[in-house]
Amino acid sequence: MTEPAHIPVQVRLFARYAELLGSSKVILRLPLGSTVAEVVAGVRALPGGPSLPERLLIARGVDQVRYDEPVQLGDEFAFLPPMSGG
Repeated sequence: MTEPAHIPVQVRLFARYAELLGSSKVILRLPLGSTVAEVVAGVRALPGGPSLPERLLIARGVDQVRYDEPVQLGDEFAFLPPMSGG
């Protein structure tokens, strides 16, 4: 069986990021071999996406990821805004 040419990638958005994009979740279809940087680029291409900060904290599951890490089938990412404590 051959692999699909594109894979679905789910991105969860929280707080201000969800407000900017108008949704708490987006699903992208990315080519096999894509990286986290391409996930970011895909979200930035959506309405509201250009308003996201230049550098984002991104998690896959509970682990923070770098922009150069590969995306795999079944990945779910979270774009996490800065938190302030009190």
